[in-house]
Amino acid sequence: MPVYAVKDVIDLDTKAPPHLQRISILDIKLTSDCVHRSVKGKVVQKGPVVSCKQRDCLLKAVIQDPKKSSASQHASINVIFFGTLAKDFSRSVSQGDMVLLAGFTISKSPTEQTDRLHPCHLEMSGPDACLSKMLYYIYSIFLWVSRCPLLHRNIYVPLNELKPRRIVNVYGVVTFFKQPFPTKGTDYCSTLKITDQSNAKVGCTIFSERLEDHPKIFRIGDVIRLHRVKTQMFNGSMTLLTSLGWSTVTFDGMLDSPVEPRTSSRTFHFDEADKRVVEALRQWASSQSLLASEPTVPLSSVQPKMYFDLTCQLLAKACMDSRCMLLKVWDGTKCEHPLINVTVAPDALEGEPTNSQDRENLTANILVYDNHVEVARTLKPGMFLRLYNLHAVPQRAPGQPHDVPCHLGFHLHGGTSYGRGLCSIPSDNPDLLTLKRVLESQAEKLASEKEVNDGTLLEVWYTPPEAIGKGLLTFFPFVYSGLTCGHTLQQRSLAHVKRCTPPAFHHVCAQVKSYKPQNLYQCLKLFCPQCTTIKEVPDDEFIAQVFQEALRGSCQPCSEHWAVTSSVDSIQLDRAITMHVSCDMVLENTQSQLLFLQGVTLDETCVISAAHKNVVPVRSEERRMRLLDLSAPFLFCERKRYYGCKQCSQSSFVEPEVSGVEVWDEHNVAKALGVQLMQYVLLLKFELEDETGTVEALLWEDAERFFHASSADIAASQEMQDKVQTIMDRLQPPGSSMAERPWLELCLIAYTVEEDGRTQVCYQITNTETREDLWARP
Repeated sequence: MPVYAVKDVIDLDTKAPPHLQRISILDIKLTSDCVHRSVKGKVVQKGPVVSCKQRDCLLKAVIQDPKKSSASQHASINVIFFGTLAKDFSRSVSQGDMVLLAGFTISKSPTEQTDRLHPCHLEMSGPDACLSKMLYYIYSIFLWVSRCPLLHRNIYVPLNELKPRRIVNVYGVVTFFKQPFPTKGTDYCSTLKITDQSNAKVGCTIFSERLEDHPKIFRIGDVIRLHRVKTQMFNGSMTLLTSLGWSTVTFDGMLDSPVEPRTSSRTFHFDEADKRVVEALRQWASSQSLLASEPTVPLSSVQPKMYFDLTCQLLAKACMDSRCMLLKVWDGTKCEHPLINVTVAPDALEGEPTNSQDRENLTANILVYDNHVEVARTLKPGMFLRLYNLHAVPQRAPGQPHDVPCHLGFHLHGGTSYGRGLCSIPSDNPDLLTLKRVLESQAEKLASEKEVNDGTLLEVWYTPPEAIGKGLLTFFPFVYSGLTCGHTLQQRSLAHVKRCTPPAFHHVCAQVKSYKPQNLYQCLKLFCPQCTTIKEVPDDEFIAQVFQEALRGSCQPCSEHWAVTSSVDSIQLDRAITMHVSCDMVLENTQSQLLFLQGVTLDETCVISAAHKNVVPVRSEERRMRLLDLSAPFLFCERKRYYGCKQCSQSSFVEPEVSGVEVWDEHNVAKALGVQLMQYVLLLKFELEDETGTVEALLWEDAERFFHASSADIAASQEMQDKVQTIMDRLQPPGSSMAERPWLELCLIAYTVEEDGRTQVCYQITNTETREDLWARP
């Protein structure tokens, strides 16, 4: 598997064995003879060596016919190098080199529609190819390389000279950006817009599985360098997309600040010429007023209903629930409006107590929602943060007089509109110099004024002015639930809970006055954790219609190269049931196989799934396998059925990746099929009552803990459904009066939601479970 280097392009022809016959890239077809053939081309794109399950490793490159322009159709072709040759190619060959390939095989390119290159690709393998499951013979491999002078590398194209379908390097000044956010697949996506001295404005979309590979942009006006990005037209405008081997480096856009690259790469090149380009862009951006004089707004300047960017330091944080995180931050300035203090138990707070800052109205309590929670979980107290498009929400406690000023709460809503997001900033960033001085000054001032210790402050801070006492528990000794939260909170009346400003946790003791829905089968819902969609579980009549629609489609059996197919006659003589199993799973036990069924009814699927653990109903479209409409279950596991989210699942069927999976459960099946798995959830609304009033509270996220049963088991098992019904009959016995009903010790979380421009206070039961003797059979 040798790689030969020659000094001149002419040597590529003289050094190669004479029996090799040259074939042009344009003449390559699937039927072309590869024996004693060679291909010559210039390396216009070279990717990194990546590991793969089927082979040790691989590398993808693109070579271009030296006699044809890049605009010529099919003049460039993908080449895949495997094993040791991939590593040798990575070490020995650079972009711009001329290469001569021999001993290749030809296969159909799966990326023809996206990269617009040759419809075929070349595969280069070594002696280890005999270990793979290739259906063709691998000949001896040879690769000759002609060096390209280094002077012609890293040419940067002005933004107004970009042409579509090219791989380019560019510099630009950032005029808009969004922090990385998760996509429906495995990547994170970040978007930005850049400009340069040509005044052309270009959008960029960056995809990468690793957050650290995304550009580290902190403010509009930062300078960015992008290597090996692909140009394309979108809605009439030029855009840049990441391609194989792309990389990025960013720089602070402030004049006279150090030119220090921000990147996670260890091998990037940056010299004096690059430094001059960055300084020239800074000077030009400054003259165009692209760089805001104040990138963020201090707390002292914040007004109600304002959207703003904030640079601050994280003091402490706490998890409110699965989709909300509390961040306690400060920037050393005092807001002129009273700020909401979100009460959490000391043991739930990560970081030092913020009592001193709270007293001086210096602490901003920020509630971070939905897609931003993942980033917030990674933050550590003491870090410096920048939050984009933060919302200052005026909030008034229920019953609060209108002449009393509203308190300000800060919300980082879900989504990425207007660049909404948050990120940590390195402590050596020049933007933090002023902030650090203000914080140090405030810290010294607070330390000098401190007259009581933190333990005393905590005791006062977490002792509300009103308490029920133990009278209820003494008068009603049979409490049929227990708390699992560990909060050190005193028990409160429902009237007190309704007067408190959300968000906050409360411990109460109450009875169930009523609940909805009364038909418990209606409590089961399907929930997508990706887009937070909730929908009803369809009934069998609707699902049967979906199966019948699939039967009315093409009767031709699917033909997939990765599957072994067999057929059996159905009870109905006019059709057959076709079964497909991955070639890699043929010898496995039927309980561990992934069985694809075509041409079946719902009843037949249920019968077959009783003997097979994982059954996937499919249909045929032009003899290609397709999943049924995701309104129906995509997977049957004995008595259990699993659904996929239409919005978040891949739009087309993908070949399932079955290698390396030890246990086939619903999560691995969904991942292999490109389906976003929906979760079964229980959703009930309780009307709770004590001697002071009533409160409506949802039971949702902690419903499984409350009932001691998983939602998936409840959906599949009549016994589990009877168990839930038994619990509800004990909490609200049919025909009973309030005096006859048991008392529940509950943990409630109060929070706000915005609907039709109005803020509504909601309550949810959390961290509560029923006692075993409540649901145990007598």
